[in-house]
Amino acid sequence: MSRSVKLHLGINGSFCARRWEQPENWMRLTSELGYGSHELCTDLIDPFFAGDRDFQRQQARAAKSAADTHGVTVCGVSTGMVTECFHGLSHTDPLPRQRVVDWIAGAMDIATQLGARWFGGRWDVIPSEAVEAGEEKYKDAVRRQHEIWRDITQIARDKGLARVYQEQGCTPSEAPCTIKQAEEFLIQTNRKNNGSPVYLGINVGHMAGMHYGLEGRSLSYTEWLQTLAPFAPVIHLQQTTPDASHYWPFTEAYNKIGHVDVAQVVEAIRYAHDHYEQSWVSEVLEPVDECWLVVQTRPEATKTETTILDELRETAEYLKQWLPDGVLELSF
Repeated sequence: MSRSVKLHLGINGSFCARRWEQPENWMRLTSELGYGSHELCTDLIDPFFAGDRDFQRQQARAAKSAADTHGVTVCGVSTGMVTECFHGLSHTDPLPRQRVVDWIAGAMDIATQLGARWFGGRWDVIPSEAVEAGEEKYKDAVRRQHEIWRDITQIARDKGLARVYQEQGCTPSEAPCTIKQAEEFLIQTNRKNNGSPVYLGINVGHMAGMHYGLEGRSLSYTEWLQTLAPFAPVIHLQQTTPDASHYWPFTEAYNKIGHVDVAQVVEAIRYAHDHYEQSWVSEVLEPVDECWLVVQTRPEATKTETTILDELRETAEYLKQWLPDGVLELSF
């Protein structure tokens, strides 16, 4: 049976963090820079730090209104830097674990106010004590993650979100950091799942685990994509080097020193969708029929706003070589 998948070009709101406060500017800049879709970053509206719930809803509604005005689709909501700094879902104490679940529920409320299609990202860093204590302790921490994810899926279902996703990381503390771990994560969280389905977010710069002894396929962004792209509604794009996650834009200067080849990204996605039934994940999860290629940059504090915007505009123009008008449909 023939099928197709649409690839959409988008941008993550992380470029606005610490700089632009007003929702109007987030969406106006998205449009002016040449992106048709915006994935809101929770660093812009944090469920614990951005005022109270009424203010957060007000900000979300303002962002939705601005997106409509500027012809931008709010495709989803993803976590920012805040939740990557805490031991959350894998914490040995239940109180921090519950606190993170409360944070997630609040972020989902923001996502529903925006009319977003999904919510995802990273909400945990496994403690070094668990990583260094041996295989069993580490597996216990990963199991705690999986168990809580089943609760998260039910919260997402109750709030009307079609799906949730977890993005893969670079190190053992940021599980899943290998292709095998990611496959196991998708199987465990979707098997006997009564909530919203769980997908994977893939970041093409998160394959730098060689510093922790990782090797083989998990160090290749094309291998990740060829194996798991059908189960990733979001693929975060950054230019970077193989040994780091730099979050650079795709400009002439950074493309000369970076190793991410967008043509290879598109071909790997095409291959994956053409062979998705060969993956054991397909037994518990349907492949996506739409995927957002979302530019994610984290500009350093000393980079001027003018430079940031010029680089992101150049990035959009560069990526549209493969996604004319911001969309590419692949048929199989």
